[in-house]
Amino acid sequence: MSLPTMMNTLLNPSKMIFVDTSAFLALLTVSDSFHIQAKTQWRALLENTVVPITNNYVLIETIAILQNRHGLALVQNLQIELLPLLEVDWLGETQHNEAIYQLFAANRRRLSLVDCSSFATMRRRGIRQVFTFDPHFGEQGFEVVPAI
Repeated sequence: MSLPTMMNTLLNPSKMIFVDTSAFLALLTVSDSFHIQAKTQWRALLENTVVPITNNYVLIETIAILQNRHGLALVQNLQIELLPLLEVDWLGETQHNEAIYQLFAANRRRLSLVDCSSFATMRRRGIRQVFTFDPHFGEQGFEVVPAI
């Protein structure tokens, strides 16, 4: 990709897609029921010069789940194969407080702080699309890819 194309893509939220924990888990775990669908979608995203973005809360959650369920080999795959292709939005105190506020405002037991941090990142960055298998994103008005 040329530098002008890359800069236009990076500065244009419509060319960005947020990647959620459920997508990472499906991509990396062969036994996941969404594995084939996730691999197909991931290839399509990369071929269409869409910039995949996530945040550090999603990475922490993904690493903890992968390590607990499958060991460090899949964590290494995440680190080596996927992370170099992503932009990571590093949340600080202000973004953390915004996610906590959203969590309390939603007042839903099954909605996580990580989900709320993802919603906050997407709204702050103007990102409308999300690569996920989690229905909470659709409930928040985001365009879920692939459609679930």
